[in-house]
Amino acid sequence: MRLSEKVALITGGAAGIGKATAQVFAREGAKVIICDVSEELGNSLVETLGPDAQFNKVDVTNRADVQQWVEGVVARYGRVDILVNNAGITRDAQFIKMKDGELVKQMSEEAFDSVLSVNLKGVFNCTQAVAPFMVRQKSGVILNASSVVGLYGNFGQTNYVATKAGVIGMTKVWARELGKYGIRVNAVAPGFIMTEMVAKMPEEVLAGMRAKTPLGRLGEPEDIAYTYLWLSTDEAAYVNGATISVDGGIVLGT
Repeated sequence: MRLSEKVALITGGAAGIGKATAQVFAREGAKVIICDVSEELGNSLVETLGPDAQFNKVDVTNRADVQQWVEGVVARYGRVDILVNNAGITRDAQFIKMKDGELVKQMSEEAFDSVLSVNLKGVFNCTQAVAPFMVRQKSGVILNASSVVGLYGNFGQTNYVATKAGVIGMTKVWARELGKYGIRVNAVAPGFIMTEMVAKMPEEVLAGMRAKTPLGRLGEPEDIAYTYLWLSTDEAAYVNGATISVDGGIVLGT
């Protein structure tokens, strides 16, 4: 019960890493409030998390939506102790694709904008909505989902890499600005994690992921969830502005 009575908000909490984090936090005693765009998955999950759990359908790109969610949580629970900015999407494509000197394909503006809107602006929106309440209570933990590709880059992911590198930058800024109020801000950079989405990939793709990982396996969502758990406790009381890689020692190439 390392998070007993703590109020934890988790975005994108209905599946994958967000779901695993919600389950781990609930087992550790937290009052877990998740948001997602999938009502079916979200409602199904909170039924298993105990009477204090709550689900809200929230679009993290919509500031008014986010503000209403956060204010509703504070009205019900009186505080916010932990925010996990987990919501994210991918829209992969090569930056440009050339053939015989001619441009044949490129990443669309829509693909670029949509990923930045969810993965970067969404983190900005949720953190800015939560931060004033944490400042007033003089405590809080903010955890941002980056990625190993935000550190090393990855073929075909200009938009996604830009957001995950941006999240690292925002984490460092907020750690500096909010630390004096007793608020710690850190990022986690997962490697290849066996979420529901990844599990649907062709076996040859999964084999390639394993081959790049020295531990010889993909990570499990719980591997990330337990890192978030540690960062949320007083055991990590002096960890601020860090980006922690949880990637099995991955080596990314071209």
